[in-house]
Amino acid sequence: MQQVTAHRIKYILADFCSASAGFFLFNIFRFHTMPGEITGYDLWRFMTKEYLIAEQCLVPILVVVLYSLFGSYNKTNTLYKSRLEETLTNLIVSLLAMLVVFFVALINDNIQERATNYELMLALFAALFVPTFIVRMLILNANAKKIRRGEYFIDTVVVGASPSYKPRLEKIMKSSIYNGFRIIAVVDTDKSYPGDEILGLPVYHSDDPAGICKRLKAKVVVIMPSTKGLSETTSIINRLYSLEIPMFISADLYTMLGMRPRVSQVIAEPVIDITNAHISPATCNLKRLSDIVNAILSMVILSPVFAAIAIAVKLDSKGPAIYRQKRIGRHKKPFFIYKFRTMRQDAEDNGPALSAKNDPRITKIGYFLRKYRLDELPQFWNVLKGDMSFVGPRPEREYYISQIIERVPAYSLIHQIRPGITSWGMVRYGYATSVDQMIERLEYDLLYLENVSFAVDLKILFHTISTVITGKGL
Repeated sequence: MQQVTAHRIKYILADFCSASAGFFLFNIFRFHTMPGEITGYDLWRFMTKEYLIAEQCLVPILVVVLYSLFGSYNKTNTLYKSRLEETLTNLIVSLLAMLVVFFVALINDNIQERATNYELMLALFAALFVPTFIVRMLILNANAKKIRRGEYFIDTVVVGASPSYKPRLEKIMKSSIYNGFRIIAVVDTDKSYPGDEILGLPVYHSDDPAGICKRLKAKVVVIMPSTKGLSETTSIINRLYSLEIPMFISADLYTMLGMRPRVSQVIAEPVIDITNAHISPATCNLKRLSDIVNAILSMVILSPVFAAIAIAVKLDSKGPAIYRQKRIGRHKKPFFIYKFRTMRQDAEDNGPALSAKNDPRITKIGYFLRKYRLDELPQFWNVLKGDMSFVGPRPEREYYISQIIERVPAYSLIHQIRPGITSWGMVRYGYATSVDQMIERLEYDLLYLENVSFAVDLKILFHTISTVITGKGL
């Protein structure tokens, strides 16, 4: 999206320049609060001190990094921002930046009076908050005006055609002055719509909506319920995940999938984003940062354990110590998951088969590794690569996903987030030995999807560690 990329760059430059200007003005104020022996310098000599020049360069970078962590520059959080959310983010980032700068740099200033320190903290907070707030509000207001004038828009394809959808299509088209969605075509996947046009929009009769969206270079997809039923609708959703663009469905369809709808727009036609879970951009970025840091530390600290397990697996049975298997991840993107091998090398020569209690295919060392969940350790590499997270729904193979979706269409929603090494379902239910048990475990994963947070992740990790220590993995 060229518009989105341009806006991300615009916000980064605006934040950098605002922070630079604000910190420059703060340093002028800072100069006038210095004791006499320091203010003997003239302002120019003070402002050109080496440490002050370094601070002037580093503080704006710190501010941009903090805004980045809080999701201000995420692709899905750039064009259409909430003024309230922007103000709250601005307040939090300014407060954090003020504390970091004060306790790293300003604390060394030769100022004895506590009241003066408080004045400096307040002045620094204002210097970081006010300029950025003003500039961001100007950008938001300018964007809102351009959206209303139709200068900013996102080419949108609606999948699902039926005469009964005309009122809903009209509402979405009218809502474009708020959300910027410009519908360019409608795809009739059921090939049941009697005509090639609806409300002046071209109708494509095709069972390949992803191909149509690619050909039209659509940036957003809105999915209507298929006339063939919920199962067909979820099949379409799964095929469209491969586009890796925002997908929206109607609130009634979201409820049919068994979830509680949450809507961000209060004046536009209610559609729900199913490419992003109910998790703020800040939480998403911080969760990913935490995953990277913890994966690196874990692999370094546990490297002797990795080596010992690999040797034990090799000595126990023929075959590689680590095996890989194709799984389906976020946005239905396939990836190879890594594990310590716990079964004989010929375990699936006759096709995919889930493990069972006392499964003869499991090796002696494999039973021990499964009991203490140690076979999952190589997935730290998957976490570092971005295929997985430490906590999230367990990834499955396409072979089993197709069977689950036929019975529980809501499984499609699992692909909104990265799969995890551990999950709420693994903690509460454990390993599944059949598709029926996978479906039972799915309830916990869907609950997690609606309650993603650091607090929930910590609870799941705590219970996982308890499982590992007590050996209740089987």
